[in-house]
Amino acid sequence: MDIEDEASATGGRYIARLEGAEAEMTYSRTSSKLIIIDHTGVPDSLRGKGVGQALAQHAVEAARAGGWKIIALCPFFKAQAQSHPQWRDVVN
Repeated sequence: MDIEDEASATGGRYIARLEGAEAEMTYSRTSSKLIIIDHTGVPDSLRGKGVGQALAQHAVEAARAGGWKIIALCPFFKAQAQSHPQWRDVVN
């Protein structure tokens, strides 16, 4: 599954396209070192296929590569972060 990043100075979204559908995880950038993940949207047709998990993993990898931290406001991402203690280096 390919995940794209649409970014601007104030935020952006990670987009996963699969089977003709699109899922997203949106974020706001509060500084050069901090983003807030505020929403994950996965259409019904993609539920249960690991798309949300892939978006969350992508966000963590992007934070590690970019040297920033993540605040999890999105309930889905927050739940994923709680079940992945190995993400604690980037998730506040």
